[in-house]
Amino acid sequence: MKVILKTDVKGSGKKGDILEVSDGYAKNFLLKKGLAEIATAGGINEATQKRKADEFHKAENVKALKQLAADINGKEVTVPIRAGENGRVFGSVTTQQIASALAELGYEVDKKKIIVGDAIKNVGVFDAEVRFMENTTAKIKVNVVPLS
Repeated sequence: MKVILKTDVKGSGKKGDILEVSDGYAKNFLLKKGLAEIATAGGINEATQKRKADEFHKAENVKALKQLAADINGKEVTVPIRAGENGRVFGSVTTQQIASALAELGYEVDKKKIIVGDAIKNVGVFDAEVRFMENTTAKIKVNVVPLS
């Protein structure tokens, strides 16, 4: 029996998959629990169209992230922070502060995507990395200046 999954089913497939399963499994488990529906010509066509649309939107999203990474790569952001006379920062520079500095330049980046090697605890210029997704990263410079 052919069915279209309504939700992810462990061991069977993901939502929207069209599967050929035994009649007993379909009737007694998938259909009874509302995890799938019987595959009709219209349902198969709808599932195929939805999958194509999802793939298109995912490709557009990847394209936009790669463009953003290319735009940000090599940029320098300035982060003003309270510091002592010897250039030592009170606390450390957070990824939230770096994300806010990027937002001032017009780039919306989630703070969780920013990676700083060691904690920034001094005034100066430091390297940071923005990891958008696998194989798509951008290197930026973080210029830490004392707050005046």
